[in-house]
Order: sequence, then C-alpha cells, then structure tokens
Amino acid sequence: TSLSSTCQEGSHRLHRSLLYLKLTGGETPIISKMKFSAALFASIVLGSGAADAFTAGVRRSAKVSPVSLRETISEELGTPCEDECAMDSFPNMPASVHPGVVTGQAMLDLLDHAKENGYAIPAVNCVSSSGINACLEAARKNDAPIIIQFSSGGSQFYGGKGLSNKNYSAAIAGAISGAFHVRTMAEQYGVPVILHTDHCAKKLLPWIDGLLEASENYYQMNGEPLFSSHMIDLSEEPIEENLEICKDYLARFSKVGMLLEMELGITGGEEDGVNNEDVALEDLYSKPEEINQVYEALSPISHMYTVAAAFGNVHGVYSPGNVRLEPKILTRAQAYISEKLGDKAPADKKPVSFVFHGGSGSD
Repeated sequence: TSLSSTCQEGSHRLHRSLLYLKLTGGETPIISKMKFSAALFASIVLGSGAADAFTAGVRRSAKVSPVSLRETISEELGTPCEDECAMDSFPNMPASVHPGVVTGQAMLDLLDHAKENGYAIPAVNCVSSSGINACLEAARKNDAPIIIQFSSGGSQFYGGKGLSNKNYSAAIAGAISGAFHVRTMAEQYGVPVILHTDHCAKKLLPWIDGLLEASENYYQMNGEPLFSSHMIDLSEEPIEENLEICKDYLARFSKVGMLLEMELGITGGEEDGVNNEDVALEDLYSKPEEINQVYEALSPISHMYTVAAAFGNVHGVYSPGNVRLEPKILTRAQAYISEKLGDKAPADKKPVSFVFHGGSGSD
C-alpha cells in the first residue's frame, strides 16, 4: 500500500516536470528512450529516497494521472504551505482572488476590484529569479497584488546566453522557465500575481505564439493557462491591421481564460531595444474615437482585454517640460464610449480597462 501510494503521488508530482518538457519543445517519450530519466525526475520532485519506488510505478503504468483543477503547486509538489500560502483567498479582495498566479475570472475580479477602488496594480519586468523574489517580497510587505512580466529580451536573458534564440526559442524557453518559478514562489509568498508578458511588436509574434501554445498545453492538463495574459503591441501598424490581428489572438486567448493587452498609440522613449524617441508628437496621444474602435472590434469576441492607450507617457528619463501628460484623454474616451452605449453602458461609465506604460519621464 505504501509503495502504491508513493508511486501514485510520484506520478502526480512528475506531471509538471513532463509538462515542462512539452512546453519547451521536449517530447514525453524521453522517459522510455532514456533509462535514467524516470529516476532522475523522481529524484528532483520526490527526493532520491523515493526514486526507486517511483521508477517501479512508472514501469507498471506509463499513464500520468491528470492534475485536478485549481490544485496549487504546493499541493501538487508537496512543498510546505503555511500562513499566507495556505489561504484560499486573499484578504479584502473578491473571494476568487487567491495567493499565487490568478487567471480567468479571478484575474478579471482582481482588475475590477482595482478599478472600483481606484488603485493601479504595478507591473515589473523581471530578468532573474532573484528579481522575481524581490517583487514578491515587496508585494507581501504591502499586502498587495502585483503583475510580474517578461519582455522578449528579458526572457532570452532568463534562458541564458548559451542558448540560440533562433525562432525565439531561447526567449520562449526562458519565459516558460520564469513562469514556473513565479507560479511556485507566488504561493509561498502568499500574494496574488498576474503573470504577464510585455510589449510584443509584429516581428516578435512568433515569441507569443510559442508562449500561447505553452498555455494551451498547460490548460489541457490544469484547467487554466500557464500565463495570465500577454501584451501585443501593434501600435506602429495601421489601426485596421492592429485590430484584425488582435481579434484573432483574443479569440484564441479567451478559449483558455487568458487576457489580451493591446496598445493604441505609441509610448514614447526607449525600452528593451525599442526606440520611440523620434515619433511624431500626435502619435503619443490616443483619440477617443480610436479607443472606441477597439471597444467595438474586441468586445463582441470577449471582454478579456485591456487597452494601453497613449496620453503622452514615455519610457525613460527626460528633462522637466519635455513631456506633457494628458490623462484627460482617457476620461474623455470613457465618456465617449459610454454615450454611444447609452443604456448599455456600465453603471460606473468606465467601459474600458486601461493600462499605463512608462511615466512622466521627468528626472
């Protein structure tokens, strides 16, 4: 009986390791092709003492039991989970918002709570596990949710310089590795986390395609996507092309409970190798009519999207007076869309969820 339960538990815990292989391009038959691999994985997830018993279990049955939905990583791997980690929901938040990575309805409930209570959730680009842990510690000290995100360049760095980034393979593998770290440690720190990726221009879409496939595979086994959301930044493309591509991605995202962030207008300055310091001034300010175009194009597909509209905000540091913020653009856009919706407008007259990038740029 003890051997059987050990093997069953081992099979359960190995599941995520096998999934990691699949998400990063590996094939699960690696177990049968490499004699040591089952024991190796058992040593990783169970400890060396249980490796032999687990290997025997794998030989008897090649099937891996599917993980029950909404099981936490701490439950799956048997890692200690006490105090904040053990809470089913986060204090002073909607009941669905729990410690760990939030996706689907829980993520929407968190965003709605932020809108209703007038606060923003900070998003931090991370390039290392220590940076992720620092963000989680800061969130815990402030009893606050946080967005942890990866850029394409940051994802490649996370994967390491020794990997080829042909077809964005290093960036895909690095982001997936970071996602598993966030999922494991967010529960331990006991804070809700939205797991996101940052600006993705048209040329970087293969990177998002790889991560989307990973989330779809993860959803098949866990009932939720690996990532909470992705940003697709086609602000440099014609608005018609921007919307058509975003519509296609939103349709696919929404099937697995993932949110799309799209960008309208250009965030000035420079970030992650993308330089918008010399763009036309008018491109730094979104128009209410354009924001309404986004609302009318995406809302029939799903409401799981946010809009990064430009109101003069920039990345980087610039001398005072060189940057002019016009946040009233966003207020006017909400009023413009609400007026068009008439009786169908939400009670708060804020039909759009906005994302802010950069800042005032002042030193």
